[in-house]
Amino acid sequence: MKEITRRKFIATATLATGFAIAVPPILAQVINTDDQGLIAGEVKIPVQDGTIPAYRAMPARGNNFPTVLVIQEIFGVHEHLQDICRRFAKLGYLAIAPELFIRQGDVSKLSSIDEIRPIVAKVPDGQVLSDLDATVNWAVKSSRGNAERLGITGFCWGGRITWLYAAHSPQVKAGVAWYGRLVGDTSEIIPGHPIDIASTLRTPVLGLYGGKDTGIPLDTVESMRSRLQSGSSQSEIIVYPDAPHAFFADYRPSYREAEAKEGWQRLQAWFKKYGV
Repeated sequence: MKEITRRKFIATATLATGFAIAVPPILAQVINTDDQGLIAGEVKIPVQDGTIPAYRAMPARGNNFPTVLVIQEIFGVHEHLQDICRRFAKLGYLAIAPELFIRQGDVSKLSSIDEIRPIVAKVPDGQVLSDLDATVNWAVKSSRGNAERLGITGFCWGGRITWLYAAHSPQVKAGVAWYGRLVGDTSEIIPGHPIDIASTLRTPVLGLYGGKDTGIPLDTVESMRSRLQSGSSQSEIIVYPDAPHAFFADYRPSYREAEAKEGWQRLQAWFKKYGV
């Protein structure tokens, strides 16, 4: 079988249709947002070593849209993330979710989280930040996005990236991080974590966490809050006492409708407050 180069792979890679294989059963409560009045679908983002796929949704009419980066969970840019982009587009945003694992592997085709974790563990933070810079550049130049009104939100793996990208890019006006990991081991490809940038963070980030999240201990959340308070970013952390991890993921048993809706309202108010 002829070897496929990395450049060719990422140039020809496409997004998942529907939900990732590893996430069933899909629950009846799943939210389905239509694309009426929108331009929505897959686009290609030029990056340093080729192109990567992304899902973009925006109003069909108008221009100079406030722009939101939507950062994936461990399962990739599957239907749930695509639906979130459409929800933002219905609110008047250009929302875009780039597939950030694609060089290391197509996680949408994997059937278990145990297969996915080794792929995600190989993704360098530097690669992710560079790809997000490229995504913002594409959104402004090719998709009627407004660079002066840039926000970011992410879930789980993407929650951690939300904190890091808010610290990385001076263009970001505000971020909302949903239950992203705050501490951890470091390595050559993962040089730091949100807690390491908390005291110097200038961009206001709202952290939304679950009090019953077994993967993110509350003491780490409190440590992050303390570090943020010693800085000048006006960032805040909200903990929903009875919510587990992934309480916004309406397709999973972890979904908590009340907390998810309240968090979504907080997100909208946060973006409005800080000019996104």
